[in-house]
Amino acid sequence: MITPPSATVYAEALARSNAQAKPTGALGRLEELGARVASFQGTCPPRPLDRVRAVVLAGDHGVAAYGVSAYPAEITPAMAYAILGGTAGINVLARQANATVTLRDLAVAVELTAPAEVSQYKVRAGSEPIHLADALTADQTQQALDAGTRIARDELAAGADLLIVGDLGIGNTTPSAALIAATLGVPADTVTGTGTGLDEAGRAHKAGLIQAALERTGGHPDDPVARLRALGSADLAAGAACMVEAARNGVPVLLDGVIAVAEAVLAESLEPGAKDWFIAGHRSPEPGQAAGLEWLGLTPILDLGMRLGEGSGAMAAVPVLRAAVAVLGELALLADL
Repeated sequence: MITPPSATVYAEALARSNAQAKPTGALGRLEELGARVASFQGTCPPRPLDRVRAVVLAGDHGVAAYGVSAYPAEITPAMAYAILGGTAGINVLARQANATVTLRDLAVAVELTAPAEVSQYKVRAGSEPIHLADALTADQTQQALDAGTRIARDELAAGADLLIVGDLGIGNTTPSAALIAATLGVPADTVTGTGTGLDEAGRAHKAGLIQAALERTGGHPDDPVARLRALGSADLAAGAACMVEAARNGVPVLLDGVIAVAEAVLAESLEPGAKDWFIAGHRSPEPGQAAGLEWLGLTPILDLGMRLGEGSGAMAAVPVLRAAVAVLGELALLADL
């Protein structure tokens, strides 16, 4: 069961903001964001977000072999090594935010040459193509969910006060769009984007495969675990469970693009109330992300046209969230002037 953030502290934070030395509402969404962080922490003014941690969940996807991405699956391990080497986009942005980045291999198709902890929760190599078969077996789905819970516990034990669940894996926007479509009960075409850079013909082909997957499975609208088994992947299932565990422990999750939003939608389906602990970091160009955010009732902090993944859009939003916290705590009260 998930305990909601404190409504009392949220109201107290908004009242404090209104009493500060500025016109009411003059700092726009910074005021609401600061109040939300206060409600997460149960204290006003809120504590600084000093321990931001990103965990990137990596996996390959069988559907990638069917023309749904502009890049080959070999990019997945190459980028995994870039993250491990500290040279990927998420690493650069995390250094600016003084945040940590951890990589976990849930389902990369090859074995990575990396420290043992990187693959300690690995479920399988890749997944089945979702338009032809279920992505995972029932046992693998449960293993992935358990892995996500343990990964979140590792990050929380390391002191995370804000968690970013990043993604890595060629083809991962396809199962993400499928999961969003199945959960929201909408056709594939309305949530299918260009991913890594498909042209319109490629996007239409991708939408057709997602629609075939939905028709093959019926979408499993009433069973999120079955949805993850049929239409997801090990990394997506782990991401959803990771977000649920963070919410259970009162640690907010800053969402990235369509993959993270798909995981968030499934997290809310698995454990209603989880979404109250989520903040949308940025808006991606993927229509599935927009649909998922609307369903979750979240408005992104940034809109920069980013579509890199890895948790990069969420990480780019960290300074804004920190600014919201600082303003709520440090801006003078009008009565004290």
